[in-house]
Parts: sequence; structure tokens; C-alpha cells
Amino acid sequence: MLHDILMILIGLVIGAVIGFLIARYVTKRYMKKNPPINEEMIKALMMQMGRKPNQKQINQMMKSMQKYM
Repeated sequence: MLHDILMILIGLVIGAVIGFLIARYVTKRYMKKNPPINEEMIKALMMQMGRKPNQKQINQMMKSMQKYM
């Protein structure tokens, strides 16, 4: 009886870990293919803040965004 409960708990833990790793991999792959923000969005955001961004600033923002993906 105790053995069966222990096996079920171990199976649930292993399943949760594998499910988490698969979900993380799929999410990272999706974000790499479809980034949530692009250069045009960064440019529009900076223009709304009253700044005229140059290409160097946009590239710096893109690099910092990709570092966290």
C-alpha cells in the first residue's frame, strides 16, 4: 500500500519536472521565432516619450531585450 502511494508520488514529481522542461523549451523557441517587440515598436515607444531615437539606440535596446530571452 505504502509502496504504491510512493510510486504514484514519484511519478507525479517526475511528470511535473518533464512537463516544466518541455513547456520552457517550447516557450523559448516560440519567443525566438516571434519576438514580442521589434525595432518599429521600440522606435514608436521612444517617439511617444518625446525622444528621436537613432539606430544605435534602437540596436542597444534590441540587444538588451534579446539578452533576457
